[in-house]
Order: sequence, then C-alpha cells, then structure tokens
Amino acid sequence: MSATLDTASFLPGDREEAVRHAVWESVVRIDIDHHPPPEDISVKVKLNTVGCIGVCSGQATGMTIRRTQRLAREDAEPTIFLGLQMAGTSVVTQHDRQAVLRPGEFALYDTSVPYILSFDTGVDHHFLRFPRAKLALPEPLLRETTAVTFCASSPVAGLAYAYFSQMAANDELHQDRYAQSITEPSLDLLRAAITSRLGDSRLARESLDATLNFRILRYMRANLRNLDLSTEQIASAHGVSVRHLYTLLGRSGVTPGDWIRSNRLEGCREELANPKAQYRTIAVIARSWGFIDATHFSKTFKRAYGLSPRAWRDLHRSRSRSQAGDCSRDGQPEQS
Repeated sequence: MSATLDTASFLPGDREEAVRHAVWESVVRIDIDHHPPPEDISVKVKLNTVGCIGVCSGQATGMTIRRTQRLAREDAEPTIFLGLQMAGTSVVTQHDRQAVLRPGEFALYDTSVPYILSFDTGVDHHFLRFPRAKLALPEPLLRETTAVTFCASSPVAGLAYAYFSQMAANDELHQDRYAQSITEPSLDLLRAAITSRLGDSRLARESLDATLNFRILRYMRANLRNLDLSTEQIASAHGVSVRHLYTLLGRSGVTPGDWIRSNRLEGCREELANPKAQYRTIAVIARSWGFIDATHFSKTFKRAYGLSPRAWRDLHRSRSRSQAGDCSRDGQPEQS
C-alpha cells in the first residue's frame, strides 16, 4: 500500500505541519528545519513497504533534519536507514562523523543514536528503513559503518546502490506478491555492503549463524498457512540441509513437524473463536491452516484441547451472545 504527500495541495501555513505529521506517523520521528519561507516550501513524498523494509522517496526544497537524543530514546524498534543520493548533495552526521553524498552514493544511519541530515541544495533521495534486529549485525560493526560514504568505486556498494535504487523506484516491486521473494536477498545484500566496507565478510557470517535458529522459526511462523511448507523448503530458504535443520531446532527442543502442527492448531483455535470468522465453515478454516482431512483435523484438535472444533466454536459463540446481552442490559435505563 503506497501513500503520497504533495505540499502543493496545502496552504503555505499548513505545509510544515503536514510534512512533520506524515513523516512522524509513517517514517521516523525527527525535527525538520525548512530553509525557504512557508510559501516556498515544496515537498513530495511517496511511501511504500517491501516486507519489513520501509521505502520513502522524497523530493523537496532545502531542509535540515535532526534526530535528537530525546527522540532517539523514544524509539521502540531501532532501525537502520539507508539514504540513496539521487541528485545534488547531502551530508549525514552521526557518531562525530560526516558523510558527504553525491549521486550514486549512499550512507547509513541508526535511529537509536542522534543524527543530522543536511540538504542545503534540496532533497532528491530514497530513504530505506531496515529493522536493526533483522540485519543481525553486531552493534560495534554498525557503529563503524554509519555516517560513512558508500560509493561506486566499491563493486559491492555499487551493486547495492543500483539494486536499492531500483527497488525504491519500481512500484511493481512494492506489491505484496514480491515482498517475500526480495526481502531476505535485500537484507543479505545490505549485510554484504556493510561487511565489505570493513573488509571482513566473516563478521556477517558469524552474526547470521548466531541468529539462524531464530530466523528459521520466524520463517516457519510467517509461512504457516502455506500448504507446501515442508522441511525441505525451510532448509532450502536458509541455505542448510534438512539434517542440519533438525539438528539446529533440536537444540531448542523443537521438532519441525510437531512445531508446525501445534502452531497451525493454535491458529485454527483462535480463528474459530473469532466472531469475524463465524460465517466460515470449520472445514474451510482447517484447510486454510493446512489441515486437508476434516476428520483428522477434528480428532487432532480434540486431542490437543479436549473439545471438538464445533464444541469450541459453540462455546465461544454462547459467550459472545452472553456478553452482548450484558452490554445491552447495561445500556438500558433502570425501570422504576
């Protein structure tokens, strides 16, 4: 789902607040100092997402952006921004370093630490937002590579610039059906650009290995409704053998088949209790969670929860009616 903002549709006196509100709500909380007077402010912003990656493309008159210490402390989920310079120049300041960006270059900055973005000649930029946890890179490594210039003289940085520029500009890639297929490669490419900047690819591999178990479980949860989900598919998606997959998860006491089945059952149980799903049959709900045989599903559900799927649904329907009746009576005036 994309969203756009164009200050041309606002009165001059409302433009600063409109930009601040849009950026605070959809991108990141920052202070914005517009260089021209209100009547000359021009900002065009387009917002999109590709999986967990946020994409903000902006063209604007000159401004200075500040992420203050106070705003940085309020960040619930720290993120890493990748700023791609499309035209003109800009300066990224963080950790007492400055990166000057020209077309074809990019820099990173961390929202958990104050930073300043200076666009004296105007903004023509793509801002890509990555959850820091999903990069799975050590904090010292990220600290060393924020507010430094990644330029085309590095083959990996040049590849990253071309790739992320295309990803930001191509509306078709922002559609949901492409998100899953390009999110992980995007994260891998950014890791490669970061570690190649320091000349040590082992750092990325070590951090990835340390989080592999977590990433496998996250992948399994995200694909529970995929009827083709299998140990072969899971292993292939993470570049390991099926045997190694069992070994990794076994260290946490997890067996893939049992984990998938129990979490699919939990998904069915929650949906059966949800009033919004009352017109979906039990068989349809079961199939949507990977249980093709209705009889087998009913037996498995009852063995897990002590009630048949129908009894579980009826129980929650009666509770909903009872609560609705209580609310109705609460809303009636007392009779004298």
